Amino acid sequence: MKRIFDLLLTFSAAIVLALPLALVALAVLLTSPGPVLYWSDRVGRHNKLFKMPKFRSMRVGTPVVATHLLANPKTHLTIIGSFLRKSSLDELPQLWSILVGNMSLVGPRPALFNQIDLIALRTKSGVHELLPGLVGWAQVNGRDEMLIPDKVNLDIIYLQHQSLLMDIKIIGLTLIKVLQKDGVSH
Repeated sequence: MKRIFDLLLTFSAAIVLALPLALVALAVLLTSPGPVLYWSDRVGRHNKLFKMPKFRSMRVGTPVVATHLLANPKTHLTIIGSFLRKSSLDELPQLWSILVGNMSLVGPRPALFNQIDLIALRTKSGVHELLPGLVGWAQVNGRDEMLIPDKVNLDIIYLQHQSLLMDIKIIGLTLIKVLQKDGVSH
């Protein structure tokens, strides 16, 4: 049921967002040298690595670490990078990852391959059994400013209470957060 829900909503979103996707791609192309998409190595279900696409918001050559670990993240952003992140437009190419089955619409956000502490906590708690999501319970309850153990605790709550109704609630709360630009620090 969840996979059918993912596919129906993702196909619908891809159609509705086709023009904005094209415009963002063009904006990235015209405002900074380098590829339009950044393919990030992420940890998926059962801790398997997969390539997750995002519109590139950082300059080519930026160290491959979580943004909060950079000494001064703003110096690495492209001209439109901050806008893409605050509006969450940089996340839209992840619809592809949902279509191919590497991600779900709702689930724990996929960890970077080098976020060893996050991966270990998720594995210990069983959260690694879930498909990672475009949106998640932890993100609607804090997003960038949360500590990793707190995020994992919210991921555990999602694991224990996941349902279609909870997914719909998370999607709705995400839309509100995105429109309010709430919880984004970079």
